[in-house]
Formats: sequence, structure tokens, C-alpha cells
Amino acid sequence: MKTLTLIICMMMVNDFTLFYFNKESEISNWTVVNDVVMGGRSEADFALNSEGNGVFSGQVSLENNGGFSSVRYRFESLDVTKYKKVILKLKGDGKAYQFRLKSDLNHAHSFVKDFQTAGEWESIEINFEDMYPRFRGRILNMPNYPGENMCEIAFLIANKRAEAFRLEIESISLK
Repeated sequence: MKTLTLIICMMMVNDFTLFYFNKESEISNWTVVNDVVMGGRSEADFALNSEGNGVFSGQVSLENNGGFSSVRYRFESLDVTKYKKVILKLKGDGKAYQFRLKSDLNHAHSFVKDFQTAGEWESIEINFEDMYPRFRGRILNMPNYPGENMCEIAFLIANKRAEAFRLEIESISLK
């Protein structure tokens, strides 16, 4: 039994939590970026709910060539070479979203992976090797995310339709 406990503890030590939300979480470094930067009219907010989870919610508008909303979190560059995936613990609204990350803030592109939410609490695993480079909606002819450095994470909704959305986030971890 002690061996099993030790193995489980070692597995937990290998995980790294990028952000765990609770009622005291400091979320001022989470920034909403909507299509208004390009003339669109989408609106969104990011706040803590009464349970302490981060909630990204709003309305995507297609008016004036709009169509996306995002929330991002920037941090000191991390060496992530000993990790292989991102684990998202969240509750979506049944809509599709993108998880995005940057390896260097000087790069214009992000590495992206689409995911579908189920409308209930779930853990979504995203392998680094499945995250492809994208810039302004276009997939770039470059290698997928190499899993070396990370300095920004983001969630984006852009389903080519006007819609309300709500994504409740408990944690974002590396494994």
C-alpha cells in the first residue's frame, strides 16, 4: 500500500499548476481581448463567481466584421520541456472553443487546439504536439508547438456565428 501511495504522490509532483482559481485568486493579469481591436462589436467579461472559479462569458457579434472574443493570461516565460500536455478543468456551455498559448511574446502567432465542451464539468487534455501555429485565423506552415517555453495562455471563441457564451474554469495544469 505504501508503494502505491508513493507512486501516486510522485505522479502528482510531476504536474504543474499554471492557474488554480479560488475566491481569493488575483485575476487582474487576465485580459479580455475582443474583436473590437479590429472594429468588431463582441463583448466579454472575465470574473470570479461565488464558487471562486474563473468565468469567461459574453456575446460574440458578427457585426462590423467581428466574430471572436478571448481572454489571455501572461506570465514569466516557463521552461515546459518536462511536460507533454495541458489539462483544463472546466465547465463549458456545449460550444467549441480554442485553447491557445504563446512560446514567446515577440511572436505574432499562437499555438492553438480546438476543443468541444460538454455542458458539464470535465477535464480536457491537450497534447503539446497537437497544438498548431495560427495567426489571425490562418494556419501557418510551421511545426506544431515544440513544448519548450510558455509565456501566455488564452481561451478564444470564434464559431462564425453570433452567440452568447460562458466558460467556467477551475484550473489549468501541465502534465
